Amino acid sequence: MDVLQTLLDNSTTPVLTAFLLGLLTALSPCPLATNIAAIGYIGKDVGNRRLIFRNGLLYTLGRLMGYTLLGVVLIAIVREGSSLFGIQQAIATAGEVLLGPALTVIGLYMLFGSRLSLPQLRVGGNAENLAGKGGRGALLIGVLFALAFCPTSGVLYFGMLIPMSATATAGYLLPAVYAVATALPVIAVAWILAFSVQRIGSFYGCMKTVQKWMNRVAGAVFTVVGIYYCVMMYA
Repeated sequence: MDVLQTLLDNSTTPVLTAFLLGLLTALSPCPLATNIAAIGYIGKDVGNRRLIFRNGLLYTLGRLMGYTLLGVVLIAIVREGSSLFGIQQAIATAGEVLLGPALTVIGLYMLFGSRLSLPQLRVGGNAENLAGKGGRGALLIGVLFALAFCPTSGVLYFGMLIPMSATATAGYLLPAVYAVATALPVIAVAWILAFSVQRIGSFYGCMKTVQKWMNRVAGAVFTVVGIYYCVMMYA
């Protein structure tokens, strides 16, 4: 963190600054917790290396969509001379209210959903949701986590990235650079899981057991992170 902060203080290039802000965000406590939850979700499909890596990329795309689309709107607002304070407060409050319960519900469903007789929404013949397999879950989780601002990520995004982007020539690209940097830990772990863990599971001939436990770990991580956010909201 100190090294990144030093590089950020000495950076005079907007693209590099946006990238370093993204890395600082990724390593901050609240965003780090959501990245850990995302790693748990992506890693549960340990039996399929392509699915793991694809979902890691889709999670990154979700974060990119969330940060970039919001950034485009905010940059236009700043360039018109308006203040971001009210918008930041509204988004941060909404994120705090929704993220904790949402993660808790998803985690509990991943842990106990198979034991319940619940109706499923079928789209094109496939029953998929945030707690199930599929790229849509990873994509939507990426968007959700991107918009779940906590104080640290709010300061870095609203207080530093957006004002800088509003004055930069290629300012609309900077939120995208920031988004990719925030997801780098998940991409790195997804790559490791895709090309290393599967071989370990295959070597011991226990892929189904590994898959089963990874599902439980993912559900537990989502539940714990969700409870953490709920506690932080009312603290």
